[in-house]
Amino acid sequence: MVAGKEGREYYRSIGFKCGLEIHQRLLTKTKLFCPCDASLDSGWPIAKIYRRQKAVVGELGKMDLATEFESSKRRMFIYSAFRNTSCMVDVDEEPPHAVNSEALEIALLIASAFDAEVPDEIEPMRKEVVDGSDPSAFQRTMEIGFNGHIDVGGRKISIPFISLEEESAGIQESTQEFVVYDVSRLGIPLIEIDTLPEIETPEEAKEAAYRIGLLLRLTGKVQRGIGTIRQDVNISIAGGARVELKGFQELDIMDKVIRNEIERQLKLIEIKKQLEERKAKVHEPVDVTALFSSTRSKIISENSKGGKVLGIRLEGFKGLIGTEINPNRRLGTEISEYARLAGVRGIIHSDEDLDSYGFSTEEIGALKKTLAIGEKDGFMLIAGKAGIVEDAARFAEIRARLAISEVPKETRVVDSKTLTTRFLRPLPGKERMYPETDIKPILVDRKYYLSLKHMAPDIEREREKLAKEIGNKQLADQLLGSQSMTLYRKILSETGADPVTIASFILEKMKELRRGGIDVDRLSDELLVYIFKLFKEGKITRNGIYEIAKRLPKDKESVDSIIESEKLRRLSDSELLSIVRPLAKLGKEKIIREVMSKYRLNVDGDSLIAIIDKVVG
Repeated sequence: MVAGKEGREYYRSIGFKCGLEIHQRLLTKTKLFCPCDASLDSGWPIAKIYRRQKAVVGELGKMDLATEFESSKRRMFIYSAFRNTSCMVDVDEEPPHAVNSEALEIALLIASAFDAEVPDEIEPMRKEVVDGSDPSAFQRTMEIGFNGHIDVGGRKISIPFISLEEESAGIQESTQEFVVYDVSRLGIPLIEIDTLPEIETPEEAKEAAYRIGLLLRLTGKVQRGIGTIRQDVNISIAGGARVELKGFQELDIMDKVIRNEIERQLKLIEIKKQLEERKAKVHEPVDVTALFSSTRSKIISENSKGGKVLGIRLEGFKGLIGTEINPNRRLGTEISEYARLAGVRGIIHSDEDLDSYGFSTEEIGALKKTLAIGEKDGFMLIAGKAGIVEDAARFAEIRARLAISEVPKETRVVDSKTLTTRFLRPLPGKERMYPETDIKPILVDRKYYLSLKHMAPDIEREREKLAKEIGNKQLADQLLGSQSMTLYRKILSETGADPVTIASFILEKMKELRRGGIDVDRLSDELLVYIFKLFKEGKITRNGIYEIAKRLPKDKESVDSIIESEKLRRLSDSELLSIVRPLAKLGKEKIIREVMSKYRLNVDGDSLIAIIDKVVG
């Protein structure tokens, strides 16, 4: 999976640097700093908490740009609290309890898997959160490991920090006016694993993320399912800037998205050079509302009702605002995304087809005259309600000015359909951490930590064990790379069922059911264990497992009911023998076809063949 020498040389030549941040929810009974259930609650909330967050200057008298951008949205944050999964700790109305010892033990086990060192004393800290995902505006975190590494293609990628922290609240609904968060997710123990920017190619980034995720899964102590693991990628190139890409849910696209981000930065560097040569300048906004008082442009008239229209001269920008920097993305797109943070729909700029917006020739002529647009200049228009439109113009100005001076440091979110990214917020400042005064430091027992190293998983050892266990190397590798190792191990250990049957059902049959629109993820692990126990006891067949799962039973009783109503009981050897004997003269292949056409759900092929061999010889 790792690129060859030629690929590495290219990425070195452009100064490519890349590091990972992997966030994985731990499999614990309770949350990190309270006794609430560490599971997501899909019931009705028992309370709604309404809050707003206001940006303030820091100790040095400056305001963090990411905080300022978020505060400008003026959004209300609504937190849904649930009976068993929420408490006063979650909404910062009660001090945190002692750290969850189960979570700490799992975190130290994971640290040992990466051969990390541990501090003598773990110091709980607070990390500022600017997007409203925590009612307290901070997240509790603590460093539990350092100086670890992960082996990738014969190279060691350094892991300087491993942290145990609280999961954020999950978004239920989001609009320009408010965001609704689910507090049941807040405070679930989360492990964060950071690498140094030593990754040399996009392919190596994908491989490193895969191996880190695999080691986490092999502990058997992490949650499974969509959203339980998040991979963020930090990227920069020479002349560019560090950009954090968030929201990789599909590992397969990571290398492609990274290559598109490299292309985006290269294009922005080229635009910057041209703007410098042209001595470009961004002018102050001008109120041009009167020019469009009777406009036929819907986008202007609809967005300026009760508001205003601002125009900004972009000196020296002509032809560059519309320059494509990624598929279907331009410099104008980037500027527009900054403006949208304030609540407007976006911007209109001079490199677009202005006729398509419904502007008259007279309106554009008057606008150019008012803004003093020269031959090499461009402009942008922003319409919206008073108060909002000024913020939008200010943010658009910021992005336009950055185009002249630098590639901006940003947090960007991944679009899995286009394999590109969009602006989320400026990269937060470094000084976001401060001590947590409500929790005592935690002393680390080094002898205990060393004992955990003997329990830590090893990828190659597990691969060999799995291949021997299943007897099918391809299926073993597929299972090892999936999210289902914990489920496989649970079913195998508690039922003793055939490993190949378990692995094939988890990897192939469950995928087939999902494609058919059946939400098999609703089946609990305990229910799947019960179904495979019935298989092991000879009460149902392999096809019976599939048929039961397809009907999504809710409990053991409904499993038994499905077996009865759908006639899924497996035929005993004596019953099968009585069916096969009268067909002995037909020959083996015809007997198989005859029996399976009638009893496909009640007979397993290997049992049938064994009986036929006994009868026919």
